[in-house]
Amino acid sequence: MSDISLRLKCRSGTFPVQISSTCSLIDFREQIAVLSDISSNKIKLLFGFPPKLILQFEGSVADAGIKSGDTIIAELDTNSSSIQKAKCKAEENTMKHVTEHEVGEGPPLILRKVVPADNSCLFTSMGFVLGGKIDLGSGSYMREIIANAVKDNQVEFSEAVLGKPNEDYCKWIRNPDSWGGAIEVSILSNFYGVEIAVIDTQSGSISKFGEDKDYPHRVFLIYDGIHYDPLYLESPFGIGEIQTLFPKNDDRMLEAAQILANEAKSSRQYTDVNRFTLKCLDCGCIMIGQNQAQEHAKLTAHTNFNEY
Repeated sequence: MSDISLRLKCRSGTFPVQISSTCSLIDFREQIAVLSDISSNKIKLLFGFPPKLILQFEGSVADAGIKSGDTIIAELDTNSSSIQKAKCKAEENTMKHVTEHEVGEGPPLILRKVVPADNSCLFTSMGFVLGGKIDLGSGSYMREIIANAVKDNQVEFSEAVLGKPNEDYCKWIRNPDSWGGAIEVSILSNFYGVEIAVIDTQSGSISKFGEDKDYPHRVFLIYDGIHYDPLYLESPFGIGEIQTLFPKNDDRMLEAAQILANEAKSSRQYTDVNRFTLKCLDCGCIMIGQNQAQEHAKLTAHTNFNEY
């Protein structure tokens, strides 16, 4: 049987999980325990809506009814006699991930977390706003999530939408040198159940993906024409804590994001995708602008570009 893509929600954040449907529930529990940093003998797993306990630990993931797209909730079992002694091991230099609070009174000061420019900046940025830390391995998970979503809905994701045949796109997005954009943001918004607000520093506009869905939270990314970074607040509720998930009904973050977009546009903090120069690292060809790069990729199947 094929692999399935899940999302794990626990006290330390939200994370993508890729696992075989034939994986035993015992091994599955051990893997989730590692990811959530909860001891396997004190972990409680739930899934579905409304969430229900995974009671048995015999058989496979498929036997339990877990399928691709499900959310797994990992909690500390409060019935454990040693609950007071159980603590989640804090990862060194990792800031806590705050989701419960609305931003304080007055205009919030939004901060930008710079992530590596390695063609996976969108996925690294999404990993940061979902989990509160930079995880360079999140790209492979999210690429697989996107490829599966596109493969499973070939009517919505037709060649006209993707710019290439569905099968070719799935192969392309799995390549770590391929860039993510609006299609990928939309799919991740749907998979993680969160509105994604993307600030475009060239136009000064904010695009909200998942705006028409009843998602409770909103996250913010900033895009300069070729690179994504995540945005966050330093939380006033605890030293070293940050906030990356915000209540969707609190528009003060949107107002602050619009101010940031206007400032970035006026100071020209963007790359003009029609004029910037790229070099193909596969053949050395020099191209000007996004259109030439896209055409070169179609003709040669080369996708390994760097700004030149």
